[in-house]
Amino acid sequence: MSDEKSGAAGWEPRIAAFFCNWCTYTAADLAGVSRLKYEPNIRVIRLMCSGRVDPQFIVEAFARGADGVLIGGCHPGDCHYVEGNYKTLRRFEMLKRMLSDLGIEEPRLRLEWISASEGEKVRTVVNDMVARLRQLGPLDLPGRFKAWDQEMADLAHEIQQQEAAAAATAQPEVTHAS
Repeated sequence: MSDEKSGAAGWEPRIAAFFCNWCTYTAADLAGVSRLKYEPNIRVIRLMCSGRVDPQFIVEAFARGADGVLIGGCHPGDCHYVEGNYKTLRRFEMLKRMLSDLGIEEPRLRLEWISASEGEKVRTVVNDMVARLRQLGPLDLPGRFKAWDQEMADLAHEIQQQEAAAAATAQPEVTHAS
């Protein structure tokens, strides 16, 4: 991978992972106990259910510098809270559309159903996601925010200059005293 694509030599993707306590988090624990090695680019946040992943959590993770977000939950039909994972799926589909509108590539958000006994699947999913994000390069949403803020400041300055020039060239109104 070139330095232009990665932004800087040594760049590594940062992934925020929201894992269901009962299945995916337990599977990640199993992977660790089983000494299954996977990329260290992931930071796991344990939730009682994937249905508790608020869309704002995802947006906030990207805004704070995550290059990708992984959501892990119980397989459909196996949720400890009956239908939490169906709520997750509906939110995930909505988030994909919203993030696409913001220019965030689809592979940066991923949803996986991983049961407690699937430690190997955790390794496979994490390694695959890290590899895909390396190909995409850094998201750098905080850097994009700075660039967008500068664009807005430049635009405001340009408008002020145009208004000042228009005011200078405007003919003053002449009033006549009778």
